[in-house]
Amino acid sequence: MGKGMTIGGMVVSVLILILFALDLIIKIPFSQAGGMVTDLIFIFCAIGLGLISWTTFREQD
Repeated sequence: MGKGMTIGGMVVSVLILILFALDLIIKIPFSQAGGMVTDLIFIFCAIGLGLISWTTFREQD
């Protein structure tokens, strides 16, 4: 169960990263409704979630 949740966290972080990177670069799908700062914050949070999920996945037996 634990490995599945860490893999799920990595998948979610990649999806969030792609979604907000696309919004930052080509203004799709949100047309930068929140602005560039919001996109950058979500991108950094997605990277953080991915790193935390990856390190937890590697620590498990």
